[in-house]
Amino acid sequence: MAILLISKETLNQLPNLSVSFSVLLGLYLIIPLCLLLYGLDTTFWHGYLHDNLPTKPTHFLLFQILFGTPHILASTILLTTNSEYFQFYKRHLAWMTLAIAIIFGLGSLFIPYRVFYVAVAGWTVFHVLKQQHGVVRGICKLPIWAFNSLLWLSVAAGLLIYIGIFLSNSLDIETLEQLKNAAGFLITILVLLGLYCQRYVPTNFAKAFFWANIFLVVCSFYLFTQEYYFFAILIPRLVHDATAYIFYVTHDFNKHSIEPKNALYRFAKKYSISIFILLPVLTFALAFLLQAYGDVAIAWLTREVFGMEIRKAITLGLLGYFALMHYFSEAITWKNGSPYREFISFSK
Repeated sequence: MAILLISKETLNQLPNLSVSFSVLLGLYLIIPLCLLLYGLDTTFWHGYLHDNLPTKPTHFLLFQILFGTPHILASTILLTTNSEYFQFYKRHLAWMTLAIAIIFGLGSLFIPYRVFYVAVAGWTVFHVLKQQHGVVRGICKLPIWAFNSLLWLSVAAGLLIYIGIFLSNSLDIETLEQLKNAAGFLITILVLLGLYCQRYVPTNFAKAFFWANIFLVVCSFYLFTQEYYFFAILIPRLVHDATAYIFYVTHDFNKHSIEPKNALYRFAKKYSISIFILLPVLTFALAFLLQAYGDVAIAWLTREVFGMEIRKAITLGLLGYFALMHYFSEAITWKNGSPYREFISFSK
């Protein structure tokens, strides 16, 4: 652990780029923007967006390239290219890799697909919402019971919305209606609890963050009920991914700007590549190559070399593994006391 801590002299030399809560709050402007587009579409555009946007973001390759995959790759690169981080967490990563192999390898032989799907969906929703609630936990000053209650109500409602969207084609009308009713009930409790718990929130700025997290789920639910599935998923996805990138770039700037400490940033310094664009550009490019050409390349290679074609090796296999490891690693690497946090500070 000692090798991961930096001296006070080194800390004082850092450029001290901080994560701005105002910028993070600004990301939630995607909520009124999506509601505005929904209103324009239903009032003036005769449902053009409803009919032409994909019913599921996974049907839209550009969506996968812009959201989800890049920030997962960024998280993986941050962890693996900083050798001291990898050494610090390697035991956790090894156990998690073994667990994934057992559960998704052996488990797939007898665990129904729907059970797998709901479990992964639940983990995904929890990961997305836990990040957003966790970011503002300090400034909202909520009691532990209030924080946990709001978080789990959000997760439960979010999971029902997720299932309703991504399994909509395989659910009958009655089941889909039951999902909407159950999610609506949870949303109602969430809002009522929010009204009660806002008494603990000390400032108007903190209250804005507090309600932004609640309305993120509320508006996703409303757009889900109106069958604007693309917008319903876009809202939490954009807020989550953009927030993550702000943390990653801030961390990398503070860690590597004075003296690059890994090969990636030594390369960037040699060729005068800005720290602010290196990780985003690299991960968006990788996401495009892997999503657009990865499966095709592996299928061709295995067919030519082994005489058999392995399908979905990249999008389902490699990226699926990275995603599950991302959900696990992000839960431990950004906690107070972690080596990551040595290079993160906050400002309003």
